Amino acid sequence: MSPALPVTLADVRAAADLLADVARVTPVVGSRVLSDRCGGPVRFKCENLQRGGSFKLRGAYVRIARLTPEERAAGVVAASAGNHAQGVALAASLLGCSATVVMPVGAPLPKVAATEGYGATVRLIGDNVEQALAAAAEIAAESGAVLIHPFDHVDVVAGQGSVGLEIGDQVPDVRTIVVPTGGGGLLAGVAAAVGERSGVRVVGVQAAGAAAYPSSLAAGHPVALDGITTMADGIAVALPGEVPFAVVAELVPDVRTVSEESLSRALLLCLERAKLVVEPAGVAGVAAVLDDPQAFEPPVVAILSGGNVDPLLMLRLLRHGLAASGRFVAFRTRMTDRPGALAALLHELGEADANVLEVEHLRTNPRLHVDEAEVYVQIETRGGKHTDAVLGRLRAAGYPLVFG
Repeated sequence: MSPALPVTLADVRAAADLLADVARVTPVVGSRVLSDRCGGPVRFKCENLQRGGSFKLRGAYVRIARLTPEERAAGVVAASAGNHAQGVALAASLLGCSATVVMPVGAPLPKVAATEGYGATVRLIGDNVEQALAAAAEIAAESGAVLIHPFDHVDVVAGQGSVGLEIGDQVPDVRTIVVPTGGGGLLAGVAAAVGERSGVRVVGVQAAGAAAYPSSLAAGHPVALDGITTMADGIAVALPGEVPFAVVAELVPDVRTVSEESLSRALLLCLERAKLVVEPAGVAGVAAVLDDPQAFEPPVVAILSGGNVDPLLMLRLLRHGLAASGRFVAFRTRMTDRPGALAALLHELGEADANVLEVEHLRTNPRLHVDEAEVYVQIETRGGKHTDAVLGRLRAAGYPLVFG
């Protein structure tokens, strides 16, 4: 490892010592589904079960613990869409320090409530994390409080790196570690923690709609995105941090991207097969392995970085995940408007073992002929092959299908 790097293995080990009685050593659980696809063991590092619901407590605690007594007395301020907010609030409460957290106006209500529950004062400012961070910097300058950046500080990166040390102890033969990535604090910390372990590859994964690292690595310096579009608010960061970027550029050869559909499928897999509640950002690594299992040499450890998900968002994501996996289908079809026509359609679906979730029968519409009716149907199937069989049966029976 280059001695010029801002965070080293020694820094991570020192941070881990600080966290020994604070952060949980989260469990590692196996995934038979992904192991079968990769041809070797795939495990999940469950930081969604960490105190505060994510890995963020680690970096926040190390940063605040290393402040001087005078700095802690002045309080701390942070900005976050949720996980860093809860990490700072919890860390500050453990260290007897007051905390103000700026969150975007659209931050999920459960994350706001949890942050306040840890004793922090929450202020809703801005439309995104960058605007919230700018507001937090102003508050810090005016009040004298210390700004606790979510990822761009050596103590924060070192604290997050303790996840990598635990993985090394729990899975000594690990060959690939897959890390959800936003600003890069967790990715850089894990890379610093395992940088001297021969043959261990660390892979970063970003949402395609918030992928600042690929273009930044190509340019050789952090480059801001013009905009962000992703449901994974925990990794929705437009500009990599200078500190984590320096480590990532040196130690991480591969940062991949995943689609919203892949994130939905991964979230559904974690919930159904592993019985783990994980937020969209937290399953980015799982999504990458699902997309291209042969690209990851086993044993693989995918970090589940957080589990703080809005229940209403979870409902939408599950539906989206079912659709992405071919188990939920919605379509429109037209038929002759006569007695028994709707019953005949439902009979075909029943014979194909499709579960009908919703039916909307339209008989008056300017688009329809006088003797036509249109039916909107939502069905649930057992998966892609079953869906193809159901739709094939309907087409063979003469039903025109329109999707979208």
